[in-house]
Amino acid sequence: MTTESDLDARIGARIRTERESRGWSLTELSQRASVSRAMIHKVERGESSPTANLLGKLSGAFGLSISSLIARAETQHGRLLRQQDQPTWTDPETGYLRRHVSPQSDLPLDLVHITLPAGKAVPMPASAYSFQRQLIWVLQGELMFVEGAVRHAMQAGDCLELGPPVDCVFSNESAQDCTYAIALLKNR
Repeated sequence: MTTESDLDARIGARIRTERESRGWSLTELSQRASVSRAMIHKVERGESSPTANLLGKLSGAFGLSISSLIARAETQHGRLLRQQDQPTWTDPETGYLRRHVSPQSDLPLDLVHITLPAGKAVPMPASAYSFQRQLIWVLQGELMFVEGAVRHAMQAGDCLELGPPVDCVFSNESAQDCTYAIALLKNR
C-alpha cells in the first residue's frame, strides 16, 4: 500500500519527469504555471507536499488533468484496481482527499472520488480544465461549485457537466463532509 509521503515523492518525481521530457527549465514551468521556481523545486525534491491548487496549475501547464498526473506517478497496471491500491492524495492545506478509482488503461475515462471536508474550499485555475471535459456527481452532502461567475448549489444525486474553462472553486459550506465523483474524459 502506498503511503501519503510515498505518493507525494512520486508526484514530485513525476512533475520533474514531465518537465524534463518537454525540455523545460524550472523557470519555464514556473512561468507557464504561474508558480514560483522555489515551490516547484521543493515539490520535485519531495520537500513540500503540493496543494490541490498547485497541482491544478502544474498539471494544466503540462496539458494533463490532476488525475492523469497522479496516475502517472503510480506504476500499477491491470484491469482491476482494488480500493486499498487506489492512489489517494490529501491536500495539506484543506484536507481535501482525492482517490483515483479507475485503473490505468486505454479507456478514455478516469473516475475520481473526492471527500471535501466541512467548511473547506479548493480553488482550481481555468488551466486545469482547458483540455478536458468532466462531470461532477455529488454522492453525499452538499457542494457549492463556483464556475467563473456562476454558482451551482448541488445536493446528493445532482450531476453537473462543466462548461468552458474558467477559474472554479469547489466549496463545502455545510457542517458535514461532502463526497463526490468526477468522471473525466481523457484527452487523447
